[in-house]
Amino acid sequence: MLDQLVVNGKKATRDGFGDGLLEVGRQYPQAVALCADLVGSLKMDAFIKEFPDRFFQAGISEANMMSMAAGLAIGGKIPYTGTFANFSTGRVYDQIRQCIAYSEKNVKVCASHAGVTLGEDGATHQILEDIGMMKMLPGFTVINPCDYAQTKAATIAIAEHQGPVYLRFGRPSWPVFTENMPFEIGKALLLQKGTDVSIFATGHLVWKAVEAARELAAHGISVELVNIHTIKPLDEEAILDSVQKTRCVVTAEEHQIAGGLGESIAQLLARRMPLPMEFVGVHDQFGESGTPEALLEKYGMGASHIVEAVHRVLARK
Repeated sequence: MLDQLVVNGKKATRDGFGDGLLEVGRQYPQAVALCADLVGSLKMDAFIKEFPDRFFQAGISEANMMSMAAGLAIGGKIPYTGTFANFSTGRVYDQIRQCIAYSEKNVKVCASHAGVTLGEDGATHQILEDIGMMKMLPGFTVINPCDYAQTKAATIAIAEHQGPVYLRFGRPSWPVFTENMPFEIGKALLLQKGTDVSIFATGHLVWKAVEAARELAAHGISVELVNIHTIKPLDEEAILDSVQKTRCVVTAEEHQIAGGLGESIAQLLARRMPLPMEFVGVHDQFGESGTPEALLEKYGMGASHIVEAVHRVLARK
């Protein structure tokens, strides 16, 4: 199946959010947008130009932005908040917990520049803990799409979803390869069937897993590759169906291993089907300044690291 995968250039996932938000504005009159002084970085300009009366600039006051969004949700609006992932979670966790999660407000927390692929801005902005923080909040849906097309589809889909959502995306240009693929919240996307090992990847690392699967195929290893764009609720049925065949697992994510996708899958397998498992992600470290590709390599999240993890888990199978 990966041999037929069509790559349509490169675009940033944050561009998918911006284009998706514009479509949301056109389809849902009750949709509004808020930003904390990062309109250009979040690609919200087109929405603002077409719907100036439905945009609220909160300035560098992210906590107030979350409280404003909660109030707008009470009034029947569908608020989309926009700022960097670090500011969307770590800086405002109390407001999200108390004002949004606790009362199940219909707020869409949209977070750009996540992970080390933020690049040169360095460790203070490269949050790697946000998925864990947000998935622990009761009632929150957590989505981490893999490319421009999937981010656009997710941005539109969450407008129909009732309840709080954390939508995570990134800064760099990235291969676009899911344009003709379905997107459904909570439903994993099978990219390739295989028999030797299951790779469950999310976000930017889905593409790295595609590269790894191609390399492994050249050495006779059959990979089942699954795109887990929705981390919560987790598609447990799809995961269990896959590992029932392959009997071993590798997870890949641009996030701390503690608290991320791999941890969620490990909990599921510990309860239902204990099997050998390897984790590709960040090992209890902060990031640093550098190019996205260099940082992925340094912190063990390149395609070669996924290949190495597959060999390790096969040796334990």
